[in-house]
Amino acid sequence: MTEQRYLVDDTVRRFEATVERTLEDRVVLDGTHFYPTGGGQPHDTGTLRVAGDPDRRWRVVDVEKADTVYHTLAPADRADRTDRIDDDGENDGHDGDIGNDGHATPSDLPEPGTAVIGEIDWNRRRAHARYHTAQHLLSALLLEEYDARTTGNQLYADRAHLDAAYDRFDADDLARIETRLNELVEDDRPVVSYTMDRTEAEATLDADRTRIDLLPDSITELRIVEIGGTREGDATSDAAEPYDRTACAGTHVGSTGEIGEIVVTGRETKGSEEERIRFALADHVE
Repeated sequence: MTEQRYLVDDTVRRFEATVERTLEDRVVLDGTHFYPTGGGQPHDTGTLRVAGDPDRRWRVVDVEKADTVYHTLAPADRADRTDRIDDDGENDGHDGDIGNDGHATPSDLPEPGTAVIGEIDWNRRRAHARYHTAQHLLSALLLEEYDARTTGNQLYADRAHLDAAYDRFDADDLARIETRLNELVEDDRPVVSYTMDRTEAEATLDADRTRIDLLPDSITELRIVEIGGTREGDATSDAAEPYDRTACAGTHVGSTGEIGEIVVTGRETKGSEEERIRFALADHVE
């Protein structure tokens, strides 16, 4: 089973590992900092190369978690003449040797036991971390001020949306939500994570906020992500009740100030008493 090192430290950009298995166009490593698709967050991309041999290098084009973590590889020498795989996991077409899943199929994967070095596409990871932390703020805000529980979310490298159990948000609501989100960003509240036994978490934490019920019963140890609260509505304090406390395996920034300005770009009705709020970072709004 691959050690999911991103759960312990999601600031690592470059890491060493050993190949455990090779399967067609995928490899399994003994440990990884590449984030696999899950929880509304797309997978990381980047490169993998053999330690000490820079000529043996591949692009990491997909990362999936099933019984373990699988890294799908494509030849690095085709990077300049193949179209990129977008955030929805779709491929717009390649030249050359293409597998049935739309990925180029490497013919010379690293053998089991090979020491390799992984490097994460940090611009993509950083964008996902900013959006994921913003989603936490939005979920906490909607629950606290609108009694609207998050029912789903999806983020990309340039936008995101969140679904909530609510009748309908109007224009004034959206303006209010955007203002409050940016106040929380400006507070520059710390974002921390730690592990906790599931039984203890279920007995002591707020189920509506932690959303533990959404996790499979097989997960017995949880990673809890907290966004710090404020004392007297002003100074950040570790002793204050967190603004948000959620069971989450995703990547996040170190404090809310790193998110940057958030723009609520719209809403739509998703069904009976369910609303979708769309948002983006100001960096990505024209």
